[in-house]
Amino acid sequence: MEATTATAPRAALEGEATFRQGLSLLDATMLVAGSMIGSGIFIVSADIARTMGSAGWLLVVWLVTGVLTLFAALSYGELAAAMPKAGGQYVFLREGLGPLPGFLYGWTLFLVIQTGTIAAVAVAFARFLAVFVPALSPDVFLSFGHLPMPGGTIEVGLSAQRLVAIAVIGLLTWVNMRGLREGKWVQNVFTIAKTGAVLGLIVLGLTVGWNARALAANFSHPFAGAPTGGALVLAFGAAMVGSLFAADAWNNVTFAAAEVRSPGRNLPLALALGTGLVTLLYLLANVTYLVTLTLPEIQTAAQDRVATVSAQAIFGPAALYLMAGAILVSTFGCINGMILAGARVYYAMARDGLFFRAAGHLSPRTHVPTWALALQGVWTAFLTLTGTYSQLLDYVIFAALLFYVLTIAALFALRVRRPELPRPYRAFGYPLVPALYLVAAAAIALILLVAKPVYTFSGLFLVVLGIPVFFIWRRGARADALAEGRDPVATNEAAAPPSGG
Repeated sequence: MEATTATAPRAALEGEATFRQGLSLLDATMLVAGSMIGSGIFIVSADIARTMGSAGWLLVVWLVTGVLTLFAALSYGELAAAMPKAGGQYVFLREGLGPLPGFLYGWTLFLVIQTGTIAAVAVAFARFLAVFVPALSPDVFLSFGHLPMPGGTIEVGLSAQRLVAIAVIGLLTWVNMRGLREGKWVQNVFTIAKTGAVLGLIVLGLTVGWNARALAANFSHPFAGAPTGGALVLAFGAAMVGSLFAADAWNNVTFAAAEVRSPGRNLPLALALGTGLVTLLYLLANVTYLVTLTLPEIQTAAQDRVATVSAQAIFGPAALYLMAGAILVSTFGCINGMILAGARVYYAMARDGLFFRAAGHLSPRTHVPTWALALQGVWTAFLTLTGTYSQLLDYVIFAALLFYVLTIAALFALRVRRPELPRPYRAFGYPLVPALYLVAAAAIALILLVAKPVYTFSGLFLVVLGIPVFFIWRRGARADALAEGRDPVATNEAAAPPSGG
Protein backbone atom coordinates (compact mmCIF):
# COMPACT_ATOMS: atom_id res chain seq x y z
CA MET A 1 0.00 0.00 0.00
CA GLU A 2 1.33 3.43 -0.93
CA ALA A 3 2.52 5.53 1.99
CA THR A 4 0.15 8.35 2.82
CA THR A 5 1.64 9.54 6.10
CA ALA A 6 4.93 11.25 6.71
CA THR A 7 5.54 9.16 9.79
CA ALA A 8 4.48 5.59 10.08
CA PRO A 9 1.61 4.49 12.25
CA ARG A 10 3.25 2.30 14.86
CA ALA A 11 2.39 -1.37 14.55
CA ALA A 12 0.90 -3.15 17.50
CA LEU A 13 3.71 -5.01 19.20
CA GLU A 14 3.33 -8.69 19.99
CA GLY A 15 1.39 -9.00 23.22
CA GLU A 16 0.24 -5.37 23.14
CA ALA A 17 -3.43 -4.79 23.92
CA THR A 18 -5.79 -4.34 20.98
CA PHE A 19 -9.34 -3.06 20.67
CA ARG A 20 -12.23 -5.46 21.20
CA GLN A 21 -15.14 -5.38 18.80
CA GLY A 22 -17.82 -5.00 21.43
CA LEU A 23 -20.28 -2.61 19.73
CA SER A 24 -23.31 -4.18 18.04
CA LEU A 25 -25.54 -2.41 15.51
CA LEU A 26 -27.80 -1.27 18.37
CA ASP A 27 -24.81 0.01 20.38
CA ALA A 28 -23.43 1.91 17.38
CA THR A 29 -26.83 3.43 16.58
CA MET A 30 -27.25 4.50 20.21
CA LEU A 31 -23.80 6.12 20.04
CA VAL A 32 -24.84 8.12 16.97
CA ALA A 33 -28.21 9.24 18.36
CA GLY A 34 -27.00 9.68 21.93
CA SER A 35 -24.06 11.87 20.93
CA MET A 36 -26.35 14.07 18.82
CA ILE A 37 -29.15 14.66 21.34
CA GLY A 38 -27.83 16.92 24.08
CA SER A 39 -29.29 20.22 25.22
CA GLY A 40 -29.47 21.95 21.83
CA ILE A 41 -32.90 20.77 20.69
CA PHE A 42 -34.43 22.07 23.92
CA ILE A 43 -32.92 25.55 23.56
CA VAL A 44 -31.62 26.74 20.18
CA SER A 45 -35.00 27.06 18.44
CA ALA A 46 -35.56 30.33 20.33
CA ASP A 47 -32.50 31.95 18.72
CA ILE A 48 -33.34 30.48 15.30
CA ALA A 49 -36.88 31.90 15.58
CA ARG A 50 -35.50 35.34 16.48
CA THR A 51 -33.03 35.25 13.60
CA MET A 52 -35.47 34.02 10.93
CA GLY A 53 -38.57 35.85 12.18
CA SER A 54 -41.11 33.28 10.97
CA ALA A 55 -42.46 29.85 11.81
CA GLY A 56 -41.99 28.57 8.27
CA TRP A 57 -38.32 29.45 8.12
CA LEU A 58 -37.75 27.95 11.58
CA LEU A 59 -38.88 24.60 10.20
CA VAL A 60 -36.91 25.07 6.97
CA VAL A 61 -33.69 25.62 8.94
CA TRP A 62 -34.22 22.37 10.84
CA LEU A 63 -35.25 20.51 7.67
CA VAL A 64 -32.15 21.63 5.76
CA THR A 65 -29.96 20.75 8.75
CA GLY A 66 -31.51 17.28 8.92
CA VAL A 67 -31.20 16.61 5.19
CA LEU A 68 -27.57 17.78 5.11
CA THR A 69 -26.71 15.67 8.15
CA LEU A 70 -28.34 12.61 6.61
CA PHE A 71 -26.55 13.21 3.28
CA ALA A 72 -23.21 13.46 5.10
CA ALA A 73 -23.90 10.33 7.16
CA LEU A 74 -24.81 8.31 4.05
CA SER A 75 -21.54 9.46 2.46
CA TYR A 76 -19.41 8.81 5.55
CA GLY A 77 -20.75 5.26 5.62
CA GLU A 78 -18.55 4.33 2.67
CA LEU A 79 -15.41 5.66 4.35
CA ALA A 80 -16.24 4.02 7.67
CA ALA A 81 -16.97 0.64 6.07
CA ALA A 82 -13.77 0.79 3.99
CA MET A 83 -11.53 1.94 6.89
CA PRO A 84 -13.01 0.71 10.18
CA LYS A 85 -10.13 1.94 12.29
CA ALA A 86 -9.87 3.86 15.54
CA GLY A 87 -9.94 7.57 14.78
CA GLY A 88 -12.64 7.54 12.10
CA GLN A 89 -12.79 10.94 10.44
CA TYR A 90 -9.15 11.62 11.30
CA VAL A 91 -8.18 8.46 9.38
CA PHE A 92 -10.45 9.37 6.43
CA LEU A 93 -8.76 12.75 6.08
CA ARG A 94 -5.28 11.30 6.56
CA GLU A 95 -5.78 8.63 3.90
CA GLY A 96 -7.75 10.78 1.48
CA LEU A 97 -6.01 14.14 1.64
CA GLY A 98 -2.79 13.56 3.58
CA PRO A 99 -1.42 13.70 7.12
CA LEU A 100 -1.66 17.49 7.59
CA PRO A 101 -5.46 17.80 7.06
CA GLY A 102 -5.93 14.77 9.28
CA PHE A 103 -3.81 16.27 12.04
CA LEU A 104 -5.50 19.68 11.81
CA TYR A 105 -8.84 17.97 12.31
CA GLY A 106 -7.61 16.02 15.34
CA TRP A 107 -5.89 19.11 16.72
CA THR A 108 -9.03 21.24 16.47
CA LEU A 109 -11.14 18.38 17.82
CA PHE A 110 -8.96 18.15 20.93
CA LEU A 111 -8.49 21.87 21.35
CA VAL A 112 -12.16 22.80 21.40
CA ILE A 113 -14.61 20.97 19.10
CA GLN A 114 -14.93 17.76 21.13
CA THR A 115 -13.67 18.97 24.49
CA GLY A 116 -15.43 22.34 24.30
CA THR A 117 -18.72 20.66 23.43
CA ILE A 118 -18.34 18.16 26.29
CA ALA A 119 -17.62 21.05 28.66
CA ALA A 120 -20.56 23.08 27.36
CA VAL A 121 -23.00 20.18 27.75
CA ALA A 122 -21.61 19.40 31.22
CA VAL A 123 -22.29 22.97 32.34
CA ALA A 124 -25.78 22.71 30.82
CA PHE A 125 -26.26 19.58 32.96
CA ALA A 126 -25.25 21.52 36.07
CA ARG A 127 -27.53 24.43 35.21
CA PHE A 128 -30.57 22.19 34.89
CA LEU A 129 -29.59 20.31 38.05
CA ALA A 130 -29.88 23.70 39.78
CA VAL A 131 -33.65 23.49 39.19
CA PHE A 132 -33.68 20.70 41.80
CA VAL A 133 -30.74 22.01 43.87
CA PRO A 134 -30.99 25.83 43.96
CA ALA A 135 -27.73 26.05 45.91
CA LEU A 136 -25.86 25.26 42.67
CA SER A 137 -25.17 28.86 41.78
CA PRO A 138 -23.49 29.97 38.54
CA ASP A 139 -21.76 32.80 40.43
CA VAL A 140 -17.96 32.52 40.38
CA PHE A 141 -16.61 32.26 43.94
CA LEU A 142 -12.95 31.83 42.98
CA SER A 143 -11.80 33.83 39.95
CA PHE A 144 -8.54 33.17 38.14
CA GLY A 145 -8.91 36.22 35.91
CA HIS A 146 -10.43 37.08 32.54
CA LEU A 147 -9.40 35.55 29.23
CA PRO A 148 -9.63 37.99 26.33
CA MET A 149 -11.28 36.47 23.26
CA PRO A 150 -12.50 37.95 19.97
CA GLY A 151 -16.08 39.04 20.57
CA GLY A 152 -15.66 39.45 24.34
CA THR A 153 -13.91 38.13 27.43
CA ILE A 154 -14.44 34.95 29.41
CA GLU A 155 -14.00 34.76 33.19
CA VAL A 156 -11.95 31.76 34.26
CA GLY A 157 -12.84 30.53 37.71
CA LEU A 158 -14.81 28.18 39.93
CA SER A 159 -18.51 28.17 40.68
CA ALA A 160 -20.77 25.52 42.16
CA GLN A 161 -22.13 24.70 38.70
CA ARG A 162 -18.67 24.39 37.19
CA LEU A 163 -17.59 22.05 39.98
CA VAL A 164 -20.58 19.81 39.27
CA ALA A 165 -19.73 19.88 35.55
CA ILE A 166 -16.13 18.85 36.28
CA ALA A 167 -17.39 16.08 38.58
CA VAL A 168 -19.66 14.70 35.83
CA ILE A 169 -16.79 14.78 33.32
CA GLY A 170 -14.56 12.99 35.82
CA LEU A 171 -17.20 10.37 36.63
CA LEU A 172 -17.93 9.50 32.99
CA THR A 173 -14.23 9.51 32.09
CA TRP A 174 -13.70 6.98 34.90
CA VAL A 175 -16.65 4.87 33.71
CA ASN A 176 -15.17 4.71 30.21
CA MET A 177 -11.74 3.87 31.58
CA ARG A 178 -13.28 0.77 33.12
CA GLY A 179 -14.00 -0.63 29.67
CA LEU A 180 -16.13 -0.48 26.56
CA ARG A 181 -18.89 -2.55 28.13
CA GLU A 182 -19.43 -0.02 30.91
CA GLY A 183 -19.32 2.95 28.54
CA LYS A 184 -21.78 1.47 26.08
CA TRP A 185 -24.15 0.39 28.88
CA VAL A 186 -24.41 3.99 30.10
CA GLN A 187 -24.84 5.14 26.51
CA ASN A 188 -27.64 2.74 25.67
CA VAL A 189 -29.62 3.33 28.85
CA PHE A 190 -29.50 7.11 28.65
CA THR A 191 -30.07 7.29 24.89
CA ILE A 192 -33.19 5.15 25.14
CA ALA A 193 -34.41 7.24 28.08
CA LYS A 194 -33.89 10.61 26.41
CA THR A 195 -35.31 9.44 23.09
CA GLY A 196 -38.40 8.38 25.01
CA ALA A 197 -38.54 11.76 26.75
CA VAL A 198 -38.38 13.72 23.48
CA LEU A 199 -40.91 11.37 21.89
CA GLY A 200 -43.22 11.81 24.88
CA LEU A 201 -43.06 15.60 24.56
CA ILE A 202 -43.87 15.31 20.86
CA VAL A 203 -46.82 12.94 21.28
CA LEU A 204 -48.37 14.95 24.13
CA GLY A 205 -47.69 18.24 22.38
CA LEU A 206 -49.38 17.12 19.18
CA THR A 207 -52.39 15.77 21.08
CA VAL A 208 -53.03 17.26 24.52
CA GLY A 209 -51.11 20.49 23.90
CA TRP A 210 -52.63 21.31 20.51
CA ASN A 211 -53.35 25.08 20.64
CA ALA A 212 -55.68 26.56 18.03
CA ARG A 213 -54.42 30.09 18.74
CA ALA A 214 -50.77 29.10 18.18
CA LEU A 215 -51.71 27.08 15.10
CA ALA A 216 -53.49 30.03 13.50
CA ALA A 217 -50.75 32.53 14.40
CA ASN A 218 -47.89 30.36 13.13
CA PHE A 219 -49.33 28.72 10.04
CA SER A 220 -51.80 31.22 8.56
CA HIS A 221 -48.85 33.04 6.99
CA PRO A 222 -45.85 30.86 7.92
CA PHE A 223 -43.18 32.92 6.16
CA ALA A 224 -44.45 36.39 7.08
CA GLY A 225 -42.02 38.55 9.04
CA ALA A 226 -38.87 36.95 7.66
CA PRO A 227 -36.08 39.03 6.10
CA THR A 228 -35.85 39.07 2.31
CA GLY A 229 -33.15 39.04 -0.36
CA GLY A 230 -29.55 39.07 0.78
CA ALA A 231 -30.60 39.61 4.41
CA LEU A 232 -32.52 36.32 4.28
CA VAL A 233 -29.43 34.47 3.01
CA LEU A 234 -27.24 35.89 5.79
CA ALA A 235 -29.90 35.22 8.43
CA PHE A 236 -30.28 31.64 7.23
CA GLY A 237 -26.55 31.02 7.48
CA ALA A 238 -26.38 32.54 10.97
CA ALA A 239 -29.41 30.53 12.12
CA MET A 240 -27.80 27.30 10.93
CA VAL A 241 -25.10 27.64 13.61
CA GLY A 242 -27.57 26.64 16.30
CA SER A 243 -29.20 23.77 14.44
CA LEU A 244 -25.87 22.40 13.19
CA PHE A 245 -24.55 22.44 16.74
CA ALA A 246 -27.65 20.61 17.98
CA ALA A 247 -27.28 18.00 15.22
CA ASP A 248 -23.51 17.63 15.48
CA ALA A 249 -21.46 14.70 16.82
CA TRP A 250 -23.24 12.17 14.56
CA ASN A 251 -19.77 11.29 13.22
CA ASN A 252 -18.52 10.15 16.65
CA VAL A 253 -19.32 6.52 15.93
CA THR A 254 -16.61 6.53 13.26
CA PHE A 255 -14.05 7.37 15.97
CA ALA A 256 -14.81 4.02 17.61
CA ALA A 257 -15.05 2.10 14.32
CA ALA A 258 -12.37 -0.39 15.39
CA GLU A 259 -14.74 -1.61 18.10
CA VAL A 260 -17.84 -2.14 15.94
CA ARG A 261 -18.76 -5.71 14.98
CA SER A 262 -19.25 -6.40 11.26
CA PRO A 263 -18.23 -2.80 10.49
CA GLY A 264 -18.83 -3.10 6.74
CA ARG A 265 -22.52 -3.55 7.47
CA ASN A 266 -23.11 -1.99 10.87
CA LEU A 267 -21.28 1.33 10.53
CA PRO A 268 -23.22 2.60 7.47
CA LEU A 269 -26.47 1.31 8.98
CA ALA A 270 -25.80 2.95 12.36
CA LEU A 271 -25.00 6.28 10.70
CA ALA A 272 -28.16 6.18 8.59
CA LEU A 273 -30.46 4.94 11.36
CA GLY A 274 -29.07 7.25 14.05
CA THR A 275 -29.11 10.45 12.00
CA GLY A 276 -32.48 9.57 10.45
CA LEU A 277 -34.05 9.01 13.87
CA VAL A 278 -32.69 12.25 15.34
CA THR A 279 -33.62 14.30 12.25
CA LEU A 280 -37.22 13.08 12.53
CA LEU A 281 -37.32 13.78 16.28
CA TYR A 282 -35.90 17.28 15.82
CA LEU A 283 -38.41 18.19 13.11
CA LEU A 284 -41.34 16.88 15.13
CA ALA A 285 -40.09 18.63 18.28
CA ASN A 286 -40.15 21.96 16.45
CA VAL A 287 -43.61 21.24 15.08
CA THR A 288 -44.61 20.61 18.70
CA TYR A 289 -43.23 23.98 19.74
CA LEU A 290 -45.21 25.66 16.96
CA VAL A 291 -48.54 24.00 17.76
CA THR A 292 -48.27 24.74 21.49
CA LEU A 293 -46.72 28.23 21.41
CA THR A 294 -46.95 31.33 19.25
CA LEU A 295 -43.77 32.48 17.54
CA PRO A 296 -43.27 35.42 19.96
CA GLU A 297 -43.55 33.00 22.88
CA ILE A 298 -40.82 30.87 21.30
CA GLN A 299 -38.63 33.91 20.62
CA THR A 300 -38.93 35.22 24.18
CA ALA A 301 -38.71 31.94 26.09
CA ALA A 302 -36.91 32.51 29.41
CA GLN A 303 -33.22 31.63 28.99
CA ASP A 304 -34.22 30.23 25.56
CA ARG A 305 -35.77 27.13 27.24
CA VAL A 306 -38.37 26.59 24.52
CA ALA A 307 -39.03 22.97 25.44
CA THR A 308 -39.79 23.97 29.03
CA VAL A 309 -42.23 26.69 27.97
CA SER A 310 -43.88 24.25 25.56
CA ALA A 311 -44.17 21.62 28.28
CA GLN A 312 -45.65 24.21 30.66
CA ALA A 313 -48.40 24.81 28.12
CA ILE A 314 -49.20 21.09 28.41
CA PHE A 315 -48.50 20.21 32.05
CA GLY A 316 -48.55 23.54 33.86
CA PRO A 317 -45.96 24.49 36.53
CA ALA A 318 -44.79 20.88 37.01
CA ALA A 319 -43.26 21.04 33.52
CA LEU A 320 -40.28 22.96 34.89
CA TYR A 321 -39.17 19.89 36.80
CA LEU A 322 -40.21 17.37 34.15
CA MET A 323 -38.18 19.08 31.44
CA ALA A 324 -35.23 19.69 33.74
CA GLY A 325 -35.17 15.96 34.48
CA ALA A 326 -35.41 15.09 30.79
CA ILE A 327 -32.55 17.44 29.94
CA LEU A 328 -30.41 16.00 32.75
CA VAL A 329 -30.85 12.54 31.22
CA SER A 330 -30.19 13.88 27.73
CA THR A 331 -27.03 15.81 28.55
CA PHE A 332 -25.60 13.00 30.71
CA GLY A 333 -25.89 10.54 27.81
CA CYS A 334 -24.47 13.05 25.34
CA ILE A 335 -21.42 13.69 27.53
CA ASN A 336 -20.78 9.96 27.87
CA GLY A 337 -20.94 9.32 24.13
CA MET A 338 -18.55 12.13 23.30
CA ILE A 339 -16.08 11.10 26.01
CA LEU A 340 -16.15 7.48 24.79
CA ALA A 341 -15.61 8.37 21.13
CA GLY A 342 -13.27 11.35 21.28
CA ALA A 343 -10.41 9.53 22.99
CA ARG A 344 -10.15 7.12 20.03
CA VAL A 345 -9.09 9.99 17.75
CA TYR A 346 -6.22 11.01 20.03
CA TYR A 347 -5.21 7.34 20.25
CA ALA A 348 -4.97 7.17 16.44
CA MET A 349 -3.00 10.42 16.29
CA ALA A 350 -0.57 9.15 18.91
CA ARG A 351 -0.08 5.93 16.92
CA ASP A 352 0.97 8.16 14.03
CA GLY A 353 3.41 10.04 16.27
CA LEU A 354 1.27 13.19 16.17
CA PHE A 355 0.03 13.34 19.75
CA PHE A 356 1.31 12.58 23.24
CA ARG A 357 2.87 9.14 23.03
CA ALA A 358 1.08 7.74 26.09
CA ALA A 359 -2.27 8.31 24.38
CA GLY A 360 -1.35 5.63 21.83
CA HIS A 361 -1.52 2.77 24.33
CA LEU A 362 -4.47 0.64 25.35
CA SER A 363 -4.94 -0.71 28.84
CA PRO A 364 -4.06 -4.43 28.80
CA ARG A 365 -6.92 -5.04 31.26
CA THR A 366 -9.74 -2.94 29.79
CA HIS A 367 -8.59 -2.64 26.15
CA VAL A 368 -9.47 1.08 26.04
CA PRO A 369 -7.15 4.11 25.59
CA THR A 370 -7.02 5.17 29.25
CA TRP A 371 -4.31 7.79 28.78
CA ALA A 372 -6.19 9.37 25.87
CA LEU A 373 -9.33 9.44 28.03
CA ALA A 374 -7.38 11.02 30.89
CA LEU A 375 -5.80 13.72 28.70
CA GLN A 376 -9.18 14.52 27.18
CA GLY A 377 -10.72 14.72 30.64
CA VAL A 378 -8.06 17.06 32.02
CA TRP A 379 -8.27 19.51 29.12
CA THR A 380 -12.08 19.40 29.15
CA ALA A 381 -12.08 20.14 32.88
CA PHE A 382 -9.86 23.16 32.23
CA LEU A 383 -12.26 24.45 29.58
CA THR A 384 -15.07 23.98 32.07
CA LEU A 385 -13.46 26.66 34.24
CA THR A 386 -14.47 29.21 31.59
CA GLY A 387 -18.12 28.46 32.34
CA THR A 388 -19.65 29.55 29.05
CA TYR A 389 -18.73 28.12 25.67
CA SER A 390 -21.05 29.83 23.23
CA GLN A 391 -18.08 31.91 22.09
CA LEU A 392 -15.68 28.95 21.90
CA LEU A 393 -18.18 26.89 19.93
CA ASP A 394 -18.96 29.80 17.60
CA TYR A 395 -15.24 30.07 16.89
CA VAL A 396 -15.04 26.52 15.58
CA ILE A 397 -18.44 25.83 13.98
CA PHE A 398 -17.01 27.15 10.72
CA ALA A 399 -13.92 24.95 11.15
CA ALA A 400 -16.05 21.90 11.93
CA LEU A 401 -18.09 22.52 8.79
CA LEU A 402 -14.88 22.94 6.82
CA PHE A 403 -13.63 19.52 7.96
CA TYR A 404 -16.94 17.92 6.98
CA VAL A 405 -16.50 19.39 3.49
CA LEU A 406 -12.90 18.18 3.33
CA THR A 407 -13.93 14.68 4.39
CA ILE A 408 -16.48 14.48 1.57
CA ALA A 409 -13.71 15.69 -0.75
CA ALA A 410 -11.60 12.81 0.61
CA LEU A 411 -14.38 10.42 -0.41
CA PHE A 412 -14.07 11.60 -4.02
CA ALA A 413 -10.26 11.58 -3.85
CA LEU A 414 -10.15 7.99 -2.59
CA ARG A 415 -12.48 6.81 -5.37
CA VAL A 416 -9.84 8.06 -7.83
CA ARG A 417 -6.62 7.29 -5.97
CA ARG A 418 -7.60 4.03 -4.29
CA PRO A 419 -10.10 2.28 -6.60
CA GLU A 420 -8.91 -1.08 -5.25
CA LEU A 421 -9.89 -0.21 -1.65
CA PRO A 422 -12.52 -2.74 -0.45
CA ARG A 423 -15.85 -0.93 -0.13
CA PRO A 424 -18.49 -3.15 1.54
CA TYR A 425 -20.86 -0.19 1.26
CA ARG A 426 -20.81 2.49 -1.42
CA ALA A 427 -22.17 5.95 -0.69
CA PHE A 428 -25.90 6.22 -1.43
CA GLY A 429 -26.58 8.34 -4.52
CA TYR A 430 -22.89 8.75 -5.39
CA PRO A 431 -21.75 11.14 -6.79
CA LEU A 432 -24.89 13.31 -6.56
CA VAL A 433 -25.69 13.05 -2.83
CA PRO A 434 -22.09 13.63 -1.61
CA ALA A 435 -21.69 16.46 -4.14
CA LEU A 436 -24.91 18.13 -2.97
CA TYR A 437 -23.70 18.01 0.61
CA LEU A 438 -20.27 19.34 -0.34
CA VAL A 439 -21.73 22.30 -2.26
CA ALA A 440 -24.38 23.11 0.36
CA ALA A 441 -22.01 22.86 3.33
CA ALA A 442 -19.39 24.96 1.54
CA ALA A 443 -22.05 27.58 0.76
CA ILE A 444 -23.12 27.73 4.42
CA ALA A 445 -19.47 28.07 5.46
CA LEU A 446 -19.04 31.02 3.06
CA ILE A 447 -22.23 32.63 4.38
CA LEU A 448 -20.87 32.30 7.92
CA LEU A 449 -17.67 34.07 6.84
CA VAL A 450 -19.83 37.06 5.96
CA ALA A 451 -22.50 36.77 8.67
CA LYS A 452 -20.16 36.04 11.62
CA PRO A 453 -16.65 37.09 10.55
CA VAL A 454 -15.31 37.56 14.10
CA TYR A 455 -16.11 33.98 15.04
CA THR A 456 -15.35 32.25 11.75
CA PHE A 457 -11.93 33.84 11.30
CA SER A 458 -11.12 33.11 14.94
CA GLY A 459 -12.03 29.47 14.35
CA LEU A 460 -9.90 29.40 11.23
CA PHE A 461 -7.02 30.86 13.26
CA LEU A 462 -7.27 27.96 15.74
CA VAL A 463 -7.01 25.51 12.84
CA VAL A 464 -4.04 27.28 11.23
CA LEU A 465 -2.32 27.41 14.61
CA GLY A 466 -2.02 23.63 14.33
CA ILE A 467 0.25 23.79 11.25
CA PRO A 468 3.52 24.52 13.11
CA VAL A 469 2.49 22.06 15.83
CA PHE A 470 2.13 19.36 13.16
CA PHE A 471 5.68 19.86 11.89
CA ILE A 472 7.11 19.96 15.41
CA TRP A 473 5.37 16.70 16.33
CA ARG A 474 6.30 15.05 13.02
CA ARG A 475 9.96 15.93 13.53
CA GLY A 476 9.83 14.40 17.00
CA ALA A 477 8.15 11.26 15.66
CA ARG A 478 10.85 10.82 13.03
CA ALA A 479 13.56 11.19 15.67
CA ASP A 480 11.84 8.60 17.87
CA ALA A 481 11.53 6.18 14.96
CA LEU A 482 15.21 6.47 14.10
CA ALA A 483 16.21 6.11 17.75
CA GLU A 484 14.16 2.89 17.97
CA GLY A 485 15.56 1.55 14.71
CA ARG A 486 12.23 1.87 12.87
CA ASP A 487 11.76 3.14 9.31
CA PRO A 488 10.14 6.60 9.70
CA VAL A 489 8.38 6.39 6.33
CA ALA A 490 7.22 2.77 6.35
CA THR A 491 3.51 2.12 6.73
CA ASN A 492 1.40 -0.45 8.43
CA GLU A 493 -2.08 -0.56 9.83
CA ALA A 494 -1.52 0.13 13.51
CA ALA A 495 -5.08 0.91 14.45
CA ALA A 496 -6.72 -2.04 12.72
CA PRO A 497 -8.98 -4.05 15.01
CA PRO A 498 -8.43 -7.71 15.75
CA SER A 499 -10.32 -10.09 13.53
CA GLY A 500 -12.48 -11.40 16.35
CA GLY A 501 -14.57 -9.80 19.07
